[in-house]
Formats: sequence, C-alpha cells, structure tokens
Amino acid sequence: MTTPPDTPLPPWQWPESRWRAAVGRARAGRSLHPAAWPGGARCAFAISFDADHDTIPLRDSDESPMRISQGHYGNRRGVPRIRALLQRHGVPATFFYPAVSALLYPEEVRGIVADGHEIGIHSWIHERNTHLDAETERDLTSRAREVLQDISRKPVVGIRTASWDFSLNTLSIIREMGLLYDSSLMADDDPYELVQDGAPTGIVELPPEWIRDDAVYFNFDRFSALRPYTPPRDVLDIFLAEFQGAHDEGGLFLLTLHPHISGHRSRIGVIAALLEAARQKGDVWFATHEQVAAWCMAHPQGDTP
Repeated sequence: MTTPPDTPLPPWQWPESRWRAAVGRARAGRSLHPAAWPGGARCAFAISFDADHDTIPLRDSDESPMRISQGHYGNRRGVPRIRALLQRHGVPATFFYPAVSALLYPEEVRGIVADGHEIGIHSWIHERNTHLDAETERDLTSRAREVLQDISRKPVVGIRTASWDFSLNTLSIIREMGLLYDSSLMADDDPYELVQDGAPTGIVELPPEWIRDDAVYFNFDRFSALRPYTPPRDVLDIFLAEFQGAHDEGGLFLLTLHPHISGHRSRIGVIAALLEAARQKGDVWFATHEQVAAWCMAHPQGDTP
C-alpha cells in the first residue's frame, strides 16, 4: 500500500533528513553553566511570575465574566501579595507579561519595575504560537515588546512563550529581535546556548520545567477533568527538592509561578517558605532572568554537554 502524493507522510516514513532537521531546529548547544556565580554563591535562584491575568479566557474567545474574574484576582490580590513578599525578602524577580495584561494594568507593571524587578515578553494575548503563521507570530511578538517597553520605560531583553509553545519559527523571530535570552525550552537544568540548524545563535536558554511550575499542581478547569490534587505542602516539598538539587550541583534553580494561582492565601506560603529556606543557605544568588543570562554569557565554562 502506498501513500497518496497529497497525503503527509507519517513519521515512520520520514527520510532521515527530515527527523534530523526537526531535532536540530532549536537544540541545546554549549553549556553556559558559569565557572562561578557572583560573590562566590553556590547556586543561582531565579524566580519568575507569568502575569497572565485576564488573557487565558480572552485568548480562547471566552468573554465569561466568571472566568475573566479569575484573571482579575491576579491583579487585585495576587500581585500585591507577591510584591510585598519579595520586598520583605529583598528578592528580585522577573515578571513575564502578555501585552494585553500590561495594557489592562499599566500601573501594576510600572510598580513592579519601581520595585527593581524585570519585565519580559509573554505573547500578545497568550496566543499559541504553533497555531500561527510566521508573519503573525513575528508581528505579535514585536508589538508585545513595544508595548512592554512603552509601559515599563525599560528595555525588554527576554521572552517566555505563552504556555511554552515554541513554534517552528519562534527561534528565528527571537534572533531577528536581538533578544538576550529565552525561557521556554527544557533540554537541561542549567543555562545553555541555543543552536539553530547546527549554528550557535548567541541566545541564552534559561530552561523552565513543568515540575517547577505551580499551574500543574493547582490549576482548575470547571469543564474538564483538570482538578487540583496536590496540597501546598507537597508542592513545597517538590520545589525544595529541586532547589536542593540545584544547590548541591552548583547550578540554577528557576521557578515559574502565576499571580492568579500562587497569590492565594493558602499558596503564598509556599513561596515564603521556599525563599526562607534559600536565604538560610547563606550562599544563594537571587537574580532576575536578565541578570542570570548576562552573567552566564559573560562567564561560561565553555564545555559542550
């Protein structure tokens, strides 16, 4: 039986050149784990917040006031609690914003910048990049940076794609925009340089992971089987184990949180306990994603994994 000429080939019929090209499109290159962290620190601690707010239902053309109100919570309660907690501990953070969130809450963005935190790109309206053609993705990403820079009055040098949805065109767009780093891909625990089609890009990857993300443990969707099942103390145990591993190895601990999820009364304590545990070590460098990326690019070990 042969495949009709107008039917896409199934993966088991792909020629070797095709699956090699797919694997090499955005690949981990040389390790950017530095020879040393600033001030002789044992490890780096980079905490980030994806300020999705109202954009999740809006992205899905969902205008339900109930579901949009869950996004309101991120601005009304989540961010103020998080800002106060970070200020008490003296910890800088990176806040990734969809442009629509920033346009809805510009004073929140400016307040976060005034606190000394970084603002990064997180799409236009939390769109899925793999559903877009290259020109649309390029336009939305570029416009998002313009909006964030206009509101924050600061250069924006990093990106985290919404839902970590990285299309076939995303890396090329990041390179065209001259960004310093991405935080969407998961090939390592520690920073590395992205390679595109066999060529180094000069883009730092600060790898996230689903197990270091609050949404997988706490998220809820009324009309699906998605239900929270992990109590906050167990989530804290997971995050602490990840942090301890980074500390043992002298690496990077990168955490992804959401104000509308971890900003609740029963969950903000997870962040507080984690920061306290890291502070007690006495040898942890707390930094924004931009600071980590810049340090790693300037002080790499230079070894290829």
